[in-house]
Amino acid sequence: MADFELVMPKMGESIMEATILKWLRAEGDRIGIDETILEIATDKVDSEIPSPVEGVLTRIVYQEDSVVKVGDTIAIIATSSVQEKPTPKSNGAVEKIITPTPSPSEITHDSGRFYSPLVKNIARQEKIGAQELSLIPGSGLNGRVTKKDILDYVANRLGSGEASNQVFSTPSYLQSPQVTSPPEVSSSPAVSQINVSAGSGDEIIVMDRMRKMIAKHMVDSKQTSPHVTSFVEADVTNLVEWREQNKAAFQKTFGTKLTYTPIFIQAVARAIVDFPRINISVQGDHIIVKKKINIGMATALPSGNLIVPVIRNADSFSLSGLAKVVNELSDRARRKELKPTDIQDGTFTVTNVGTFGNVMGTPIINQPQVAILATGAIRKKPAVVETQYGDLIAVRQMVFLSLSYDHRVVDGFLGGSFLRKVADYLEQFTQDDIG
Repeated sequence: MADFELVMPKMGESIMEATILKWLRAEGDRIGIDETILEIATDKVDSEIPSPVEGVLTRIVYQEDSVVKVGDTIAIIATSSVQEKPTPKSNGAVEKIITPTPSPSEITHDSGRFYSPLVKNIARQEKIGAQELSLIPGSGLNGRVTKKDILDYVANRLGSGEASNQVFSTPSYLQSPQVTSPPEVSSSPAVSQINVSAGSGDEIIVMDRMRKMIAKHMVDSKQTSPHVTSFVEADVTNLVEWREQNKAAFQKTFGTKLTYTPIFIQAVARAIVDFPRINISVQGDHIIVKKKINIGMATALPSGNLIVPVIRNADSFSLSGLAKVVNELSDRARRKELKPTDIQDGTFTVTNVGTFGNVMGTPIINQPQVAILATGAIRKKPAVVETQYGDLIAVRQMVFLSLSYDHRVVDGFLGGSFLRKVADYLEQFTQDDIG
């Protein structure tokens, strides 16, 4: 009999742990290859985990609601010379493989309703008992209570006057938040904690897991990479006029809308082909040049957080193909239907600050990448136009592009040349670029 160790999979470069939501199979159950055996959740996505082997689930190492580090063994599957349940005894009786009963700490509530560690932590701090918690309506998957649900409930409860005449103080979970951190890979100086007092009229918002991870990811990036940002201004008048004239026909022909995002991504992918040393990562004193051009696109979620789905082999797509995959990933991100593989293996990131009406930005590098491009709002501006009759002042559609890059391995010549090439591709956009 061979035992296969099922481990907690890596759900993304910044994800170090996940919560087991539900075991779909019990100890002693026979499992087929690719059969879903449990559901897990990270700060970014909920996922179903299939079995990579066929066999019998002989041991569940971590029960539901456990927070498990990536790479830790979560179950044992016997892959050969195993007996199914129930197994006939030699005397004709039936011997059953008994599934252990979960301990009380493993059961979330008598109703069987799942509560995430964050929700239970807030409930404890707000002195919400199990019975009261079970009455809170949930908007999450299968009616699960989300952080927003319980905070809305708390706000309404406080607003009803229940907490009147109470002395306001900062909750303990905000005074010393417990955030699981990955092992340190460098001797970066520790970030000092600043004590902030909260007044009686101030609102206190508990960071969800995703916001905590984003915050840590941003701090780590700044401590890892010396950031430099370069800017160019591109004249995209021809591109804007072409899109306005053809976007209806484009949607009718290809069945998807054409935004500026796939056009920007196409220009970036082409520029990476010209300057492959921008498509790299750093490991110690080694530079890893990525052969695949996998472009992440920062996408705003309804919660206000950001997620970065990845377009794999972006240089292989036509503009119509890019438009389809961009729209599909954006829609699935907002519906919280992204899979773990959708946010993995990015080699370069594009963020559109123009969506918020900003003309330019200085984005933070998405580690372990070494560069990120921000596209600003496209605006009409007076500009100098060179003609055969001399220079003229004309109204043009202009956009700022800004590139933040890791100055350890990307110098000003490479960063500036790459950024200029992206602008050139946008300014030289033609009908032939549809592909």
